[in-house]
Amino acid sequence: MPLLDMTLEDMRGYRPERDEPPDFDAFWEETLEGARAHELDATFEPYDAGIRTLDVFDVTFSGFNGDRIKGWYLCPREVEGQIAGVVEYIGYGGGRGWPLDWLAFASAGFAYLVMDTRGQGSVWRRGDTADQPNGGNPSIPGFMTQGILDPKTYYYRRLYTDAVRAVDAMLSRPEVDGTRIAVTGGSQGGALAVSTAGLRPDVAACLPDVPFLSDFRRAVEITPRDPYTEIARYLQVHREKIATVFETLSYFDGMNFAARMNARALYSVGVMDTVCPASTVFASYNHARGDKDIMVYYFNDHEGGGPDHLVEKIRFLQRLWPS
Repeated sequence: MPLLDMTLEDMRGYRPERDEPPDFDAFWEETLEGARAHELDATFEPYDAGIRTLDVFDVTFSGFNGDRIKGWYLCPREVEGQIAGVVEYIGYGGGRGWPLDWLAFASAGFAYLVMDTRGQGSVWRRGDTADQPNGGNPSIPGFMTQGILDPKTYYYRRLYTDAVRAVDAMLSRPEVDGTRIAVTGGSQGGALAVSTAGLRPDVAACLPDVPFLSDFRRAVEITPRDPYTEIARYLQVHREKIATVFETLSYFDGMNFAARMNARALYSVGVMDTVCPASTVFASYNHARGDKDIMVYYFNDHEGGGPDHLVEKIRFLQRLWPS
């Protein structure tokens, strides 16, 4: 694959000005208040996944607008006292799949909740959560342009809110130490980890892998692959909507959430990433405040560090919160 982006040296210093709307905080405060007006009603139904070392639960909780969101919860079978928790979010097009897909963090000793992605889960892993779109404008197939003419109707308003409520669901478990909560995920899941850490000051660790949904204008202009090209194709047809589209996207830009994080952060990036250009990952990382580090996988595309980086994340959390 080609090196399509800046040099690594330039990216380490790349900190573009944030296009942040003046009512950014008010928008998200109102959004989350609206979601929390609905009872969380988190349910954890025991599920027989054939696993002897972990307890497994089929999770349902209320997300945006009270919509019922699915997930899986896995926990070490023998727990003494309270343990740290990890909430994971899923990449674009994927769903929660099956419990056997998600053994790593619980097997390493953490309480673990993976959130299903509303409306997705029909591309590379199955999902079980429907979406009720409240944005009516025509859109490119996919999710990037659903409701994109107004931040109140944009698809990711619903999904970012679900992600925050997933942490509420995790915190409802008595075995979970609420002072030791980490959020993680790859690509879209990495974007949700960053947005959740920016919206929740109680999230203690944020581990986004090759995160999506950051530095939108640059990403849309240079990326040759979906999902960002959904926006470019939309604007090829709706030529008069460029300013409106990017104004909406400013409410969802990972740079703006990274600038609000209190969490200890560990990012990963693939320098030859053709889906989420490395410069856009560094744009988020370089705006993140507080203690942070980034692991660079120079010759990797959107897979980033793969299983090697999963091991690094587990080791990172075990060092942060030794048992």
